[in-house]
Amino acid sequence: MGQIAEEMNIPNTALPPAVGTFAEKIKPVWVVDDDRSIRWVFEKALTREGIPFKTFALAQDALDALVASEPQVLVSDIRMNGASGLELLQNVKQRFPALPVIIMTAYSDLESAVAAFQGGAFEYLPKPFDVDQAVDLIRRAMDESLREVDVEDANLSSPEILGQAASMQEVFRAIGRLAQSSATVMITGESGSGKELVARALHRHSPRAAKPFVAINTAAMPKDLLESELFGHERGAFTGAQAMRRGRFEQAEGGTLFLDEIGDMPAELQTRLLRVLSDGTFYRVGGHQPMRTNVRVIAATHQDLDARVREGLFREDLYHRLNVIRLRLPSLRERREDIPLLARHFLAKSARDLGVDPKRLSDAAMAYLVAHDFPGNVRQLENLCHWLTVMAPTQIIEVGDLPPEFRQQAASVVDADWLAALSSEVDRVLARNESGIMDELTRSFERTLIAKALAATGGRRIEAAKLLGIGRNTITRKIQELGLEKDSGPDVD
Repeated sequence: MGQIAEEMNIPNTALPPAVGTFAEKIKPVWVVDDDRSIRWVFEKALTREGIPFKTFALAQDALDALVASEPQVLVSDIRMNGASGLELLQNVKQRFPALPVIIMTAYSDLESAVAAFQGGAFEYLPKPFDVDQAVDLIRRAMDESLREVDVEDANLSSPEILGQAASMQEVFRAIGRLAQSSATVMITGESGSGKELVARALHRHSPRAAKPFVAINTAAMPKDLLESELFGHERGAFTGAQAMRRGRFEQAEGGTLFLDEIGDMPAELQTRLLRVLSDGTFYRVGGHQPMRTNVRVIAATHQDLDARVREGLFREDLYHRLNVIRLRLPSLRERREDIPLLARHFLAKSARDLGVDPKRLSDAAMAYLVAHDFPGNVRQLENLCHWLTVMAPTQIIEVGDLPPEFRQQAASVVDADWLAALSSEVDRVLARNESGIMDELTRSFERTLIAKALAATGGRRIEAAKLLGIGRNTITRKIQELGLEKDSGPDVD
């Protein structure tokens, strides 16, 4: 078993299992594989993550169990003794169309995996797989499943958008103005800034709120699969298409379709999407009957679409169709004053999900977070707060409790901050339109550097010189020139 765990890349350090009510809110994940070692790997990984599960050696065993209960997510191998994973998939989809099914396959089974994907699988997982990647995929499938369950109550399924910064107040005002409109909206902003939350808010406050909100990441799948995913397909349209499948446009009928990462959409699909936006009709893959659609399209991207249009990577006519109204989301570093509010919210949310008491950031730790740039934006802060809820040893979180890699990133931010401060000081001095600023700034820099080195060594000049990488005579001369005699001791150790 140890060799299998090593091949599957199970981390040596594992998070403790989730406790409390979180696990009670979800149904078990079912894993079907006739290889006992693979079942063992999933058992260990899901136990570590606090995710309830059941394992089956045969597809027929899982089908028999479906009579009495239903999983949250089904994970199945494609080739097994007895019924295959594809047969299991077909049977499950007929009985539970919304159940996410993840198909596991060896690389040599890629064609079968694609057929499974087009036949309704949520995703395929190639073997050998990284366990963290597999767990992340299962969590995404669980989120999708829970969204399907809660689709009738959008207010409960969609988290609030929080923010007191002026830039976020502008976003809230824009949502208020746009919600009653059916105009196409383009949301721009960095990854993790909350573009899907804004799209959900636009839908929730619109006349279409009672109809479905359907989201798809257009960069997350190959173009052949994306076409079927968006427009659906007819039975027999390609190998493995054993049943007609409705695409996202049909699923969102009367409601809102959110196209995330639209800038990565393949050129051929850009053409098909333009046609839908132009005349409201489309064809399923393999179909000959035009389908009419009534959906509001909201698109989002983290890319510079103007640049992609200039480079010929994005159709200009589609760009103008999508870019009727543009709504830009600020990055988290542009609204640092919201970090304390968001951090407290995410810590409380993680505590509720895990059934534990909420933790609190010390003043020093909160100041440390506020100074951080958060390249992953709000999503990175949320993940950090969840990590702290599980891993921080005490109820009060100190700077030393933050993940080591996060502290290293923050140190890089500090380096950038002092250079930014230096740049601002240069601008200020230049604005006085005086000469000799090089000498002035150099003296200030040297004075600060030498004074700090002397303070660190208790005024011992030779030690300070070694720290600075300069000679003994040089530091003595500089101390005299800069008037730092009071900060230093005699010229001996």
